Amino acid sequence: MEIHDDKIFTSQSFAAQLNRSVEFNNCTFKKCDLKDSQFIQCKFIDCVFEDCDLSMMKWDRSAINSALFKHCKIMGVNFSHCDDFLFSVQFGSCILDYSSFMGKKMPKTNFIKTSLKETTFTQADLSGSVFDECDLLETVFRQSNLTSVNFSTSYNFIIDPELNTLNKAIFATHSLPGLLYKYNLKIV
Repeated sequence: MEIHDDKIFTSQSFAAQLNRSVEFNNCTFKKCDLKDSQFIQCKFIDCVFEDCDLSMMKWDRSAINSALFKHCKIMGVNFSHCDDFLFSVQFGSCILDYSSFMGKKMPKTNFIKTSLKETTFTQADLSGSVFDECDLLETVFRQSNLTSVNFSTSYNFIIDPELNTLNKAIFATHSLPGLLYKYNLKIV
């Protein structure tokens, strides 16, 4: 296995590359192009991605443990293909549209000022997570644990309380129509 420890990758292109059994420990990726790349059975431990394009990237059976994504474009990525063991991610000011977290256990995950349009959270555990100023237009939450999730500053969401666990979840008063949408009520 190829191993990279404490490295900084700047403006490097991994676009459309196939990478197998590579381990990245405490590495930083700055302004890197990873779109359409494929990482098979790789490990990303304590890594930071800043201003990177990870669109359509494939993480087949790869481990992502304590990864931070800042100002990244991560469109159409299926995180459900990542290894579940110690899966841990945080997102700040990212575009995460059209991605999937189906079946992921990711409690206490922070999504800060991130666009999550048409992203899927089906059978996901997001308990204690924070969606701060996130655009959740057409994002799907289905059979997910949303216990104590803070949605108070997020917008454009529709969440069915009958299909998700919402115990102690936090919502702003003005966002209540997103919880009652299926009842076709007129809220004034």
